[in-house]
Amino acid sequence: MALKICYSDFVSNSFFPAIAAVELGFFEEEDIDAEHELIFPAPKAAEALREGDVDMIAGSAHSMLWAFPRWRGVRLLCSLSQGIFFFLVMRADAPVTADNLAGLKGMRIRSAPDVDRLLKATLRAAGIDPDKEGIEIGPPKKPVPKGTSFGVASAQALINGEIDGFWANAMATELAVREGIGKVVLDIRRGIGPQAAFNFTQPTLATHAGLVEEQPEICAAAVRAMSATLEALKEDPSLAAKVGEKLFPPKEAALIAGLIERDLPFYSTRITEEFVAGLDGYTREVGLLDGDPVPYDNIVATEFSEYWT
Repeated sequence: MALKICYSDFVSNSFFPAIAAVELGFFEEEDIDAEHELIFPAPKAAEALREGDVDMIAGSAHSMLWAFPRWRGVRLLCSLSQGIFFFLVMRADAPVTADNLAGLKGMRIRSAPDVDRLLKATLRAAGIDPDKEGIEIGPPKKPVPKGTSFGVASAQALINGEIDGFWANAMATELAVREGIGKVVLDIRRGIGPQAAFNFTQPTLATHAGLVEEQPEICAAAVRAMSATLEALKEDPSLAAKVGEKLFPPKEAALIAGLIERDLPFYSTRITEEFVAGLDGYTREVGLLDGDPVPYDNIVATEFSEYWT
């Protein structure tokens, strides 16, 4: 079967396992002819899944609610890694540290559409009200060129002095830190910042409910492919470099294996009830979900959990 997978972030570690699963042949081993495509921003990617333009989406779990209110018509198949995966990077000379977020007052922070809410909620969890503090959080005034990673473009904007900081992926973070222009202020996965935000979202593989009901064997094969990919990257992180050399610009290709190696402790395809509880709390806080709680089994395709790592 042919299968089209989309994602909203490309030149980064964010949804890299889904790209690697295609490029390293793990879908092919499951007799699936898979292809991948960048659709930015995240709400647009979720809409592509709803409209049937793609079969699956590798994306932040919470972003599915932009196109599937109350999780109707969509199911999470597995995780690509555990926990919130964004970094807050500020210019190196900014008067702010992880222990002194009050220094963010009046700062200009670039964030992609959708995850601006995620940063605001994370700051509130840390005791900072971004509105009261006049912290400007939002997308760039000019659209990111088609095919360009939002995070990488944000790192360049920080280097150019156009912004004070950005909320983005590890690739953008690495580029800014290596240039000496940026410093990490929040990295929730690694204990820098409010741990209440860890389960606000995480990378997942999702599909429309119709595919789960009508062709469960395809969904099972996709989960097996993802689990095999994570195990392969754990055993040999240099496999990431092979994918990067094929698809990424030279500078980013040289960095991807190191970023993936750093993420390996979080590599698991499990979707826990603890995570879904945190996801529920976050999506209610930002207005993506309301009403009675949606049961775990109505969000997660647990029938394929036997293939999770």
